[in-house]
Amino acid sequence: MPSPSSAATGPEPSPTVPAAADPAVLPTHEPAAADLAMLATRAASNLLTPPPVRLDAVVPAPERVEADPTTTFLLTGDTAIRVTAHPGARAVAEHLAELLRPVTGFPLPIADSVEVAPAGDLTLTLAHTPATPAPAPAPATTLGAEGYRLDVTTTEVRITAETAAGLFHGVQSLRQLLPAAVESPTPVDARWALPGGSIVDRPRFAYRGAMLDVARHFFAVEDVLRVIDHLARYKLNHLHLHLTDDQGWRIAVGSWPKLTTLGGTTEVGGGPGGHYTKTDYQKIVEYAATRHITVVPEIDLPGHTNSALVAYPELAPDKVAPPPYTGTEVGFSYVDPADERTYDFVADVLGELAALTPGPWLHIGGDEAFKVKGEVYTGFVERVQRIVAGLGKTVVGWHQLAPAAHVDGRVLQWWGTNGEDPTTGDAVRRGARLILSPGNHAYLDMKYAPDTPIGHDWAGLIDVRTAYDWDPGTHLAGVPAEAVLGVEAPLWTESVTSLAEIEYLLLPRLPAIAELGWSPRAAHDWAGFRERLAGHGPRWATAGITFHRTPEIPWPAVPAIPRQHEATQSDPTSPR
Repeated sequence: MPSPSSAATGPEPSPTVPAAADPAVLPTHEPAAADLAMLATRAASNLLTPPPVRLDAVVPAPERVEADPTTTFLLTGDTAIRVTAHPGARAVAEHLAELLRPVTGFPLPIADSVEVAPAGDLTLTLAHTPATPAPAPAPATTLGAEGYRLDVTTTEVRITAETAAGLFHGVQSLRQLLPAAVESPTPVDARWALPGGSIVDRPRFAYRGAMLDVARHFFAVEDVLRVIDHLARYKLNHLHLHLTDDQGWRIAVGSWPKLTTLGGTTEVGGGPGGHYTKTDYQKIVEYAATRHITVVPEIDLPGHTNSALVAYPELAPDKVAPPPYTGTEVGFSYVDPADERTYDFVADVLGELAALTPGPWLHIGGDEAFKVKGEVYTGFVERVQRIVAGLGKTVVGWHQLAPAAHVDGRVLQWWGTNGEDPTTGDAVRRGARLILSPGNHAYLDMKYAPDTPIGHDWAGLIDVRTAYDWDPGTHLAGVPAEAVLGVEAPLWTESVTSLAEIEYLLLPRLPAIAELGWSPRAAHDWAGFRERLAGHGPRWATAGITFHRTPEIPWPAVPAIPRQHEATQSDPTSPR
């Protein structure tokens, strides 16, 4: 791991797509005759009171938006959720209901749709009118594994996708189109209006993630779940957990128990440390899966291993246990690459972790092993890569792995700062794919400005515009866009000690990285992004989320929220 504005202009008009030309066009439900008078009254009211959020206000920016300013959907106590009879779709419907029921007070019953959906097609529908038979929607053959279509009419909100992940992402857009009060943990008396029109959306890159370092400072399961929710809001789909480092070992390994009983009891600054039991880790993995997020665990090798050597000195080159380390220097520790016991250790640890991790990735670190050089280093990496492959997983490592021989599927995570890296470029030509995490754009442990109270500046200061103003498809010289698997925003925690500090460094920069990973290149526009992002300040404030009120963003005032009744404020750290 690496050591430690402009004036606002209005957003550019969103590109439109003619509904009849899109393969995901859906038929609309005709209202029953008895509902026509009610619909006419509602339409008149909508013209007088338009929704507070525009259809093109979503972050990340959708691929295509076609707004209908004459149409508004009102969520009421009579609204129901109808969903295709599919377990994945049903789970998304439950998630939507869990988001909306507490704040609206509406029952929002969930029922299987009476429509017969084509094979592979999922629909989730909000509707005022009783469910009535209707022609089956056309298959959404171009939406892909994570895309969705969102249609809002006066009578219905319909999200269509090919997968449950696509439905889930559509729900996150729907959530952003409701008033900011939807983020309240207690009931609110509000007009729950959605702007009319259609969104067709899918991601630019398959891998969109963030990294949380739980090794330098340990964070409880509840804190990690809260971070997962932040990722889900902005359609990020991977959480990289940096589980081991010099300062602490954070994951239980049954065959090497001292890794946590001895190696997990320290952290930067001398705190008590901590670790995740296998049950804890499974809870994180399963919770992430409900948000369609894949956990990518990292065991840092061959360096950054002081905590492992404290527990098992036979892994050390001199077979002597070093003292526990609570500082922030790097590059001094390593496991013995010449001892077969080291490879037994690696195979056991990665084998147990692979069994707990349903996702395809195992991250093996590989950076800053300054005392393991040349052929010794590449030989170690190549052997560990083979261990990962033998476990049926795909190896991920920091870009220092580049000189090692290629294995099928290998992914390098690049954290450089100058866009020139011939060695990594050569690894790409041999078949490697890249996750881009440029230190001077994507490292969210960097300070926003010189007076930021926490964070570092070794890679430079990263304000929101700096986090936003780069293109993953062209950033690294000599690397074609098709070799870029995606983007990731790492958050190292040498200076971070609490959930509030995590949130302060994540927000508002995390949505910037999310937009680079999700939105088409043509949609990247700083002026438009800062205006859209500004609307999220009241949402975060309403939800009790800490964030940095950078002067780059024209934050609106947080309006007073009319409560339906007095209630005990929920714990702001509970996941939502």
